[in-house]
Amino acid sequence: MPLPHDYVERVYAGVLGKVIGVYLGRPFEGWTYERIMAELGEIRGYVHDRLGVPLIVTDDDISGTFTFLRALTDYGCDLGLTPGQIGQSWLNYIIENRTILWWGGLGVSTEHTAYLRLKRGLPAPFSGSAVTNGKVVSEQIGAQIFIDGWAMVAPGDPERAADLARRAASVSHDGEAVYGAQVIAAMESAAFVEPSIQRLLDTGLSVIPQDSTIARLIHDLREWHAAEPDWRRTRERVAAVYGYERYGGGCHMVPNHALIILSLLYGDGDFDRSLSIVNTCGWDTDCNSANVGCLLGIRGGLEGIGARWRQPVADRLYLPTADGGGAISDAVAETYHIVNAGRGLAGLKPLVPKSGARFHFSLPGSVQGFVSNDAAVANDGGRLVVTPNDHAFSVAAATFMPADHLPYNGAYTTMASPTLHPGQTVRASVAALTRPAACRLFIRSYDETDAVAKTSGPIVALAPGESGELSWTIPDLGGAPVVAVGIEGEGTVWLEWLTWDGTPDVELRPSPKGGLAWKRAWVDGLDRFDRLGDRWRLVQNAGTGLAIQGTREWTDYRVEADVSIHMAQSAGIGVRVQGMARYYALLLCAGGTVRLVKALDGVKTLAEAPFAWAPDQAYRLGLEASGPKLTAYINGQAVLAAVDHGLTGGAAAMLVEEGHALCGPVRVLR
Repeated sequence: MPLPHDYVERVYAGVLGKVIGVYLGRPFEGWTYERIMAELGEIRGYVHDRLGVPLIVTDDDISGTFTFLRALTDYGCDLGLTPGQIGQSWLNYIIENRTILWWGGLGVSTEHTAYLRLKRGLPAPFSGSAVTNGKVVSEQIGAQIFIDGWAMVAPGDPERAADLARRAASVSHDGEAVYGAQVIAAMESAAFVEPSIQRLLDTGLSVIPQDSTIARLIHDLREWHAAEPDWRRTRERVAAVYGYERYGGGCHMVPNHALIILSLLYGDGDFDRSLSIVNTCGWDTDCNSANVGCLLGIRGGLEGIGARWRQPVADRLYLPTADGGGAISDAVAETYHIVNAGRGLAGLKPLVPKSGARFHFSLPGSVQGFVSNDAAVANDGGRLVVTPNDHAFSVAAATFMPADHLPYNGAYTTMASPTLHPGQTVRASVAALTRPAACRLFIRSYDETDAVAKTSGPIVALAPGESGELSWTIPDLGGAPVVAVGIEGEGTVWLEWLTWDGTPDVELRPSPKGGLAWKRAWVDGLDRFDRLGDRWRLVQNAGTGLAIQGTREWTDYRVEADVSIHMAQSAGIGVRVQGMARYYALLLCAGGTVRLVKALDGVKTLAEAPFAWAPDQAYRLGLEASGPKLTAYINGQAVLAAVDHGLTGGAAAMLVEEGHALCGPVRVLR
């Protein structure tokens, strides 16, 4: 199928609909209709403030949806992508007991159960099958909540969308759960070209067995809707015929799928009314609301989503995974990930707006997380207009997690690496409007006690109508993580784009005063990770654990660190790290060897040599990546080299396999 002419904007509307639905329904997730009506009334807008919780949160519906889709690009946008490869992506991006999934335990959480099957060597789709896990566990809601991205890479091609959805869903689910996922994926795909809700339902039904419970449910809802104009009475019938008490487990697919269909029928394509209905109905509100929001976002485009939904969100979202450089994200960035995956499937080159600038504001109304307390911020034709409330302004976007996310809290822990580091050069294109203006780049960073400090670049003056480029290399911050970047100054300005590039030049060490941010800047995939003096203590009870910092934009660089092993199978440092199972590493290994390894669908030794290391003695390890060439050093002497084309970019890491080691400070060099 050819891609729609408005593909990018429709995907953006789908992504926005997804995250708006999550943020709307998350504060009262799991509530019954009766409790919602008693305590909140009909849901007609965000209620987070009424319940004393934040609006922008880490949530499995968002992180799972946009993370698992990356299997497609990780495996070259190949139409032959298998459930087994998607399962490998689970093992790479998920940090056990911390990120993406609800970690309810074996036989309680469907996704946790599937993850444990994968970890223990049972590949997908057997990891999610009813034969392996039983009918009740395999038919919970997760297959549906993670599925939207697979539809958006196949616009107007519901059969392909349903097939991709089946492959992805089968990693963790089976039976009716997979059918429900296929229905949603097919409907969302068809929504790019078909506005009729009834015809979309026909499309959804066409991709699943007609004797399935999901098919019967959809037929029932259509009949009930035709006979009953009041959605509240139909909701009562849903509760009586398809309610929670009729299905096992904590959050079954069937009752929640029924509420999605109900809201689509009675909302008749209207974004506001449909979200109001599906959230007021209760049960798994954020999941159901997210699927409805995504489908109707695709169907109606950006014009169907009002400013009252978009402005509080400001495009912001979090994707906590082992690839921590992508955790602080936004709806525009995720839109282009999806669009370029869809273009890859179609044999087309990726889109790169404004020469690849990180913040480019190309999509209508987008602000990409830029917010201000002293200025109005709005998109005007693909540029950000910053209008001071008085005469001065400061506007910034996050590059790392905010202070309220630093503690390990909530159902889904936020894991993130800073996206901007000392040694990198920030650039921005700005212009003054009708009056003179002056502005400069600035950053905010966490100090040793987690207080936030500001550092600013040089001021640039602009005459009315004049444009210019700001450029500033981030200075040494003593190891402090950068939490935000932006521009400040006087006058009304346009911000055309803002980006950064270059290799970091930074020393990453523990905070001498115990600040939590310096530790949380590492994505923690270890059983124990803490400070011991000026070094990091790494403990892994089984398998290989990593602490990771950096982004996939890091390509050619060198990492150095002092490593000492107290007791372990191996320990060392990594480069071009893309998660828990995709990296290059230099390891001191039990038995008196040093190895240069590649982890990518298994671990392969690229080079090896004898090295009689002693326990508790520190060795300065160095690993340099330059194009396909890898060079390993011990105490400044080259010891191993290899050529490999598998991984072209990624973060730095410290690693330990089954044991205890000390590492650091870690130096990242140009």
